[in-house]
Amino acid sequence: MPKFFVDAVCGDNVELTGPDGAHVARSLRMREGEILTVCDAAGYDYRCEVTGVQPDRVSLRVMEKELCRAEPSLKVTLFQCLTKGDKMDYIVQKTVELGVDRILPVLSQRSISRPDAKALQKKRERWQKIAREAAMQAGRGKIPAVMPVAGFAQAVQHFSQFPVAAVCYEGGGEPMAPLLKPPPDRAALFIGPEGGIAPEEIDALKEAGGKVVTLGPRILRTETAPLAALCGMLFATGNME
Repeated sequence: MPKFFVDAVCGDNVELTGPDGAHVARSLRMREGEILTVCDAAGYDYRCEVTGVQPDRVSLRVMEKELCRAEPSLKVTLFQCLTKGDKMDYIVQKTVELGVDRILPVLSQRSISRPDAKALQKKRERWQKIAREAAMQAGRGKIPAVMPVAGFAQAVQHFSQFPVAAVCYEGGGEPMAPLLKPPPDRAALFIGPEGGIAPEEIDALKEAGGKVVTLGPRILRTETAPLAALCGMLFATGNME
């Protein structure tokens, strides 16, 4: 069943306008009486009947409201060091599909990509658009926020505020699963760039309460590690069942 995000749902009537309205009317060619789902991006799904179709506007009547079943109980914030090329596009898309709660891009010592402020703003806007599309495709109940790029010191300060803060490091570490027992309600996950996390950065993350964890004996690429680690966290807390 098609699903679309709206800013809010007030009362029994909803309208899809702009690109979403045009997509329903022109691409999906939905007609009066057909059913689709809208989400208020706050965790609720609304099953709706199409009551009117115009070229760029679709009118809906709310039939049912329920909590979105696709949202994990564990809210994971991904601290992802900036990568080169379009790897961040891939990371944002796939982690949102899997269930990440928020993404904080980090400019670390070994980050190869170092765009200026204007370029970073454009990248962030693109990443947020990718997150929205991925959330819609995956049936999520919210659109995970892609936060403004943070310097390493700022990221560490934020990282220290989580009850569980895991740092994935190719140099080895402790298993991740024991950190998640009993299951917390939120956790942080720190992933380095292509060149890895510098030793002094590892020390700073440890001092901030981070636990260095292993993803096994294989060294994963920076675009593979967040997917594996996020899946591990969600599986360990019963969110992959």
